[in-house]
Amino acid sequence: MHVPGLARGLVLLGCWFGMAGAVHAESVERGRALYETRCSACHSVEINRTGPLHAGVLGRRAGSVEGFTYSNALTASQLLWTRENLLAWLKDPEALIPGQLMFLNVPDERDREDVVSYLMTLKSDKPSSSPQNSNPKPENKQ
Repeated sequence: MHVPGLARGLVLLGCWFGMAGAVHAESVERGRALYETRCSACHSVEINRTGPLHAGVLGRRAGSVEGFTYSNALTASQLLWTRENLLAWLKDPEALIPGQLMFLNVPDERDREDVVSYLMTLKSDKPSSSPQNSNPKPENKQ
C-alpha cells in the first residue's frame, strides 16, 4: 500500500469537499440577496404578505400556510415543496400548477438554484402540521 498517495488523495478529497461547502455557502448568500431584491415585495420569511411566508417551505404541502388565502388550483394541487418542485415553480409557476396566481418567474437557472438554496435553509419555528407525515399523493412532475 502506498500511503503517501493515499494521504495525498485524502487531502485532495478534503479540499474538494471544502470547496463544495464554500460554493454552497456562496449560493445560499447569493440566493438570500436575490430573494431580498426579487421576492420580498410579495413574500417574507416570517409573515404572510401578498404571497405566503417562506419559513419552513421545504417539505411543506403547497397551499397550506395557515392564514393565507390561496388560489383553488394551488390548494387542490397536493404538491409537496421539494427542491425540484421549487425550481420548477420558479421557472414557470403556471406550467407546474395551471390556474395558480403567481405571475412572476425567475428565468435564469443559476438564480433559481441560488434562491432555492436559500429557501432550503429557512426553518419554521412553528410546530409542523404539514402533511409530510400523512399519506401524500405522488409528487407532481413536469
